[in-house]
Amino acid sequence: MKKILVPTDFSKPAQIATDVAADIAKKANAEVTLLHIVEEATAGSFNIEGEVSSREDDWENKIFTMRLIEKGKKQLANAVENLKSNGVKVKSELKIGAPFHGMRSIITDHNVDLVVMGTAGQTKLEESIIGSNTEKVVRHSNCPVLTVHRKPSNTDFRNIVYATSLSEDEAVFSRVIRKTQQMYDSTLHLVRINTPGNFQRDAVVKKAMSDFARKLQLKNFTINVFNDLSEEEGIIYFADSINADLIGMATHGRTGFAHVLAGSIAEDVVSHSKRPVLTFVTKNRK
Repeated sequence: MKKILVPTDFSKPAQIATDVAADIAKKANAEVTLLHIVEEATAGSFNIEGEVSSREDDWENKIFTMRLIEKGKKQLANAVENLKSNGVKVKSELKIGAPFHGMRSIITDHNVDLVVMGTAGQTKLEESIIGSNTEKVVRHSNCPVLTVHRKPSNTDFRNIVYATSLSEDEAVFSRVIRKTQQMYDSTLHLVRINTPGNFQRDAVVKKAMSDFARKLQLKNFTINVFNDLSEEEGIIYFADSINADLIGMATHGRTGFAHVLAGSIAEDVVSHSKRPVLTFVTKNRK
């Protein structure tokens, strides 16, 4: 892992993500890129210096956006200095436009290895631009995404829940999980969620999980079957039951229960889990 992207609007969720990314960067000797995106107040065009297109007559909105650009530059500079003072390799980017599209272009253009993002709060006062775009990035990113709702007590991810549907499509995600496991010397806790609409006997599932783990060359793991009313609730409650440090999921990036855990399930886990969640969209194999 060489490049970690942290989109930030300087809200509380984004600051939590920045802190977590800094810990990971120091562990992995990686570089953090802080990305701040200023949403345009009008349809007019602005460049990075805040110069305004002459086509737009709404000067009040132009001035407002330019002020946002200047404020963002200062906040980015302060955030970069804070990380540097903590021994983190860091650089910054400022873009103008729609947050999701700006994040997506940076992920692709910079060949990012990991995105770390905060999730939206449970109340209107806690919501943020970054938080409201997290689920879109989880569904469409072509690299792993680590989402955090609150600052973990530590980022020493020693117990990792690997929520699996035992699909061959998860092979690429298993490489992501193995790298994470090696970095933290972790134990993997494979879990398959039994639901009323998708139930299999424990003996059958555990045999399939053992074969699956051997095929993917997993090491230092436990095998678990957990019963609940839905996949997302089961994943969260199982992680709670073992006091996991991290939840890992491969997703297909779309709704409906497919051969791997569907994008909607991953988004629900990301939205409701109090623990960090690592996701990767298998259709965007990297």
